[in-house]
Amino acid sequence: MKDMDRTAAFEKALATWGDWVDTNIDPSKTRAFFQGISPNHYRGSEWNERGANKCQGQMTLLSGSKYPGALPPAIAVVRRALSKIKKSVTLLDITSLSQLRKDGHPSIYGNSGGRGLDCTHWSP
Repeated sequence: MKDMDRTAAFEKALATWGDWVDTNIDPSKTRAFFQGISPNHYRGSEWNERGANKCQGQMTLLSGSKYPGALPPAIAVVRRALSKIKKSVTLLDITSLSQLRKDGHPSIYGNSGGRGLDCTHWSP
């Protein structure tokens, strides 16, 4: 659908996937996993670095084990969608870990040579 709200589209997609899981997965033979949301790092104020308006050039991870900013709104969509699935689905929750890695952009080492940012990343 042209110009569909991204959150609504995400919710619809997860509902469709959840229906597929409920119809096609036999839990005695197969385990279903869903990899959670990769956050972006667009506002340095969220990690107490007011001068940073993006993660480009960030060289260190955040200290501590709790991200000072908010969780992405899509987390609520994931939780709601997974709660509606009748079969067991294991959430691989990468959000909190990824939020702490404002420096974890593997694209700077790839073909783009650091010209592009991959803010939807997962860096262990």
